[in-house]
Amino acid sequence: METSKNLISEITKITTNIETNYPELYKFIEEQPITIPSSNNPKTDEQNLRDYLDSLKQLLQHHLDTHNNKA
Repeated sequence: METSKNLISEITKITTNIETNYPELYKFIEEQPITIPSSNNPKTDEQNLRDYLDSLKQLLQHHLDTHNNKA
């Protein structure tokens, strides 16, 4: 099972990849300031991190499947 630290590392890698190589996707990433939780202690567990990582992977894969220019 992946730990939170590993998941965060993977999220960082894929986010950096998107930001660097696919800037047109960056606006769709959920960590834009408007989506930062307003509560003082938002719950972030491994399942939330895993779900977020999966959503990033899906976003990138969909883009690669539909735009062959950088595949």
